[in-house]
Amino acid sequence: MNENSSANFPQTYLNPIYQKSFPDPYILKFRGEYFAYCTDFWRDGKVFGVLHSRDLINWNEIGGAMQPLENSPPFYWAPEVTYFNGKFYLYYSVGNETLMEIRVAVSDQPWGNFVDCGKRLTNEEFAIDAHLFIDEYGEKFLFYATDFLEYSHIGTGTVVDRLNDFFTLAGNPKPVTRAKYDWQVYDANRKEKGGVRWHTVEGSFVLKRKGIYYQMFSGGNWQNVTYGVSFATTENIETNEEWNQFSDGEKVFPILRTIPGKITGPGHNSVVRGLNNRELFCIYHCWTENGRVLAIDRMDFPGGERMFIFGATTSPQFAPFQPEILDLFDDFSEANWNIKSGNWFINDNQIISEASKIAELQCQLQRRSFLFEISLRIIEGETGKFGIYLNQNDEKIGEFLLDSNRKKIIFNYLENGFYKSEDYELPSDFDFCSFHLLKCEVDHWLLKISLDEQPLKIKKIMNNPSSNFSLAAENCQAAFSGAAVTTGFENLFEHNDFEVIGWRLVRGNWEIKDKNLILNGQEGDETIIEKEIFGENFEIAFNFCLLKAFNSDFNFGLSLGLDELNKTVFYFTKNNESDSILQIIDSVKVQQISLPGQFLTNNFRQISLIKIGDELLIRSETEELGKIRFSQPSKRAVFFVRHSIVAFDMIRQTTL
Repeated sequence: MNENSSANFPQTYLNPIYQKSFPDPYILKFRGEYFAYCTDFWRDGKVFGVLHSRDLINWNEIGGAMQPLENSPPFYWAPEVTYFNGKFYLYYSVGNETLMEIRVAVSDQPWGNFVDCGKRLTNEEFAIDAHLFIDEYGEKFLFYATDFLEYSHIGTGTVVDRLNDFFTLAGNPKPVTRAKYDWQVYDANRKEKGGVRWHTVEGSFVLKRKGIYYQMFSGGNWQNVTYGVSFATTENIETNEEWNQFSDGEKVFPILRTIPGKITGPGHNSVVRGLNNRELFCIYHCWTENGRVLAIDRMDFPGGERMFIFGATTSPQFAPFQPEILDLFDDFSEANWNIKSGNWFINDNQIISEASKIAELQCQLQRRSFLFEISLRIIEGETGKFGIYLNQNDEKIGEFLLDSNRKKIIFNYLENGFYKSEDYELPSDFDFCSFHLLKCEVDHWLLKISLDEQPLKIKKIMNNPSSNFSLAAENCQAAFSGAAVTTGFENLFEHNDFEVIGWRLVRGNWEIKDKNLILNGQEGDETIIEKEIFGENFEIAFNFCLLKAFNSDFNFGLSLGLDELNKTVFYFTKNNESDSILQIIDSVKVQQISLPGQFLTNNFRQISLIKIGDELLIRSETEELGKIRFSQPSKRAVFFVRHSIVAFDMIRQTTL
């Protein structure tokens, strides 16, 4: 990793991040650390190479994940590992290249010792590229690629089938994406298949956002300039219809593709969250003289059922941004934690409470908006309660505890001076002694908590907003690992909670409609909203769509600063009917940035402002629009709309 010449922040990385062969990469995040897996035999004679990293950039080799099967087939492809309730499940395809089947192996740890389950999951002669997706309701689905020989575009396409459990498919695969376009041609005259025009769509990875499922996939032949990664969408994961594909290869290109002379064959991607759990990274391989090597680039959703990848990059990029607190518990940090009660000690990257009536470890950070993640478990042989306390400053106002005696989750919270209690049943096979991932998001009065991939999702408007939390154990020993606290917020406007999440209407009109925030600045009027932001260094990203302009004097945008006198204004308007501009006004000068053609059309766009030190970088999805000097402190973001109506799909602020 490289360091900025003037400071340790920000660091940068350069693709490929691992320059040896590492095909079909998949990365698992576990206890705040990363494990990468790849296709084929490893140098130790095992299959599926494993790497380890703490920062997504610097990787150490561990070895192979699994011993080859006894019948020793020659090809082991596309491993993908999922963690659930104490077990790691490695899905993979194996065979002789013509006949391929999907299987699953299991281990108690992510770095190796996987043992095949002893059964074949798929029935097709050719089945590869398994991807497990668990919906927020706890339902499991397996996506994979198989051949379609009686179809308009003959070749490999993708299907989805429900998983009854981790080892058994329902046996009713439904097509998701089959070839439709010429960019997906693998071989115009494939001799091994009888000389047919063969297409390939493979390598599924699925995400869900605002009720929409996104399946990413690779298409075509890596040797062709048209090869790349695109996506398809649906509102119903079990639909009988094929999903809607984004790229036709002519008017709309794949979102990650070959760049002649720079990048060859980027594909077979997966996605992982960065260190701060806000950033998304697309993990993929591309071809060099060393074969298929490991690369990563940022990605995001700009609204309008689209996604984009900021890549494939060949120049230095910002390393994954750190959260305000990232504690992997190598040792105890007084800067991060305050022992309020009980005794605590560090062991094997865990902070563990000694058994006592109450052991409480309070986070030192106080914020009105933050995202917190931690893995937690009870020590084997112990029984009791463990989890987190919610605090307002130093006063406890709630608790989220796993109760191993009652096999329940206990959620207590203060409301109007009295405690209310809610209990939630846990599955009968819930393993309290294995790590579980707890996510807690606070945005002013709104509290959201989730545990693993369980259907449980707590969303509560708190009478007393939390600004802090503690790790807690009652009458037991409990272990906590991989703590990350990211200051800021991400508002998706899925619910009518505008003021609850800290926005203030200065004047004008707003509404939540179709999961968008609509600001209406009718002719002669304006709408202004504002919200507190945090940190000296930060990113503000927002997805917007100009719905209507009432006259040529329309403009909309945001200002950053302390007050009306100390601010910088960024606003969008047009010089004429076709030329869109971003105008920047501060106390010193006025700057103009020309925007890409048709920028202010009836489509969603994303703008990202990244402030580091005295500079602010302005990005529009995959393009860098410019960089300005920006040294003033900023405590609030003010969005305004004049003579127009603008929809916002998302507004996000992250402290860097």
